[in-house]
Amino acid sequence: MAKRIVITGIGILAPNGIGKEAFWDALKNGLSGIKKVSLFNIDNLRTSLAGEIADFNPEAILGVKGLRNLDRSTKLALAASRLALDDAGIKHPLTEEETDLFGVSLGSTMGSVWSISEFDKEALREGPRSVNPALFPNTVINSPASHISIVFNIQGFNSTISTGFCSSLDAIYYAMNMMTLYDYKVVLAGGVEELCEQTYKGFYKVGHLAGSRPGKEEVNCPFDKRRNGIVLGEGSCVAVLEELEHAGKRGARIYAEILGYGASFDPASKNRYSPKAKGAEEAIRLCLEDARLNADDIGYVSASANSTLDCDAMETTAIKNVFGDCAKAPPVSSIKSMVGESFSNSGAFNLASGIGVLAEGFIPPTINYEKPDRRCDLDCVPNEARRKKVENILINSFSPTGSNSALAIGRYAEG
Repeated sequence: MAKRIVITGIGILAPNGIGKEAFWDALKNGLSGIKKVSLFNIDNLRTSLAGEIADFNPEAILGVKGLRNLDRSTKLALAASRLALDDAGIKHPLTEEETDLFGVSLGSTMGSVWSISEFDKEALREGPRSVNPALFPNTVINSPASHISIVFNIQGFNSTISTGFCSSLDAIYYAMNMMTLYDYKVVLAGGVEELCEQTYKGFYKVGHLAGSRPGKEEVNCPFDKRRNGIVLGEGSCVAVLEELEHAGKRGARIYAEILGYGASFDPASKNRYSPKAKGAEEAIRLCLEDARLNADDIGYVSASANSTLDCDAMETTAIKNVFGDCAKAPPVSSIKSMVGESFSNSGAFNLASGIGVLAEGFIPPTINYEKPDRRCDLDCVPNEARRKKVENILINSFSPTGSNSALAIGRYAEG
């Protein structure tokens, strides 16, 4: 990359913590945000758990004005953006002199499902003339990103990336490209996904949720032999990506530098994780090449593992193919054991975790780990965090539909 891009702010709304301090403290202590669903009725289901942000109060972060007609996804993304801008020390709304230098790049895939369902339900019951037109904007997938620009007066580019599980990492890469190719100085980049009845019951009916199939335990345990499906999560994480020179001129605190990115599509994946892991392996190799890092330069891997049989085993294969046998691989842990599978936002959560690793000097654990699986024989940091200073981190995000993305970040060093 011709320009060096750094991270100067982070805003997090996660099931186990709102704000970076609460989130990082939860990761250090292995605290789970998985709890019984309260947003909708699940009485007739075999499952009851999700990574729900039960204490989300958007008014406390954003104020009361202008929230009435916004859906949950948009409120989550706005709140994360507000926290990120405040953390970076950037005053908002932006002035007319600086607004064209800023952009927005957000990953989201299912954020509008609830709004579409509710809008169409009203139209079918009462007729098209009875729907509330103020709710229609929520039905489009780019609504959260658009409202970020509206609320904070960001008049540069505004994009929504929808590539499933890889969306937020891909959105970060899109932001990097825009900053490298054009004259954007700051971009709010990350992801958002909300928990709603429609997505929860959809995943339940196709048998993807842990415990949804008869005789299976509802447990969220990446890399563990007992794993049998995901526990859905929700949330939003937005990072302030900033061109290094711009950050230096305003005296910004720098959390990390973005070093490289890799992506590869695996056509062998047809709604399943390919056991040969060719796409995942290629994404990791391309990322390391782009970052100009060797495998042994990586001190920690923030895993995509989501407690499904195939994903965790595939990622293990990809990591071992790149790093050599498991004895040479760095610590690999999955924070999804604590926050659930937040789909498009999962990569952004992993990024926020990685920033905490660099800033606080710890490796988050993979909790609920009880029964080792020989197909997942990595150092998964079982159950307890580990003190360790890390220089470079690999962040993985893999999808059963073939998309594979990897991002490398590192401790900022002058020169």
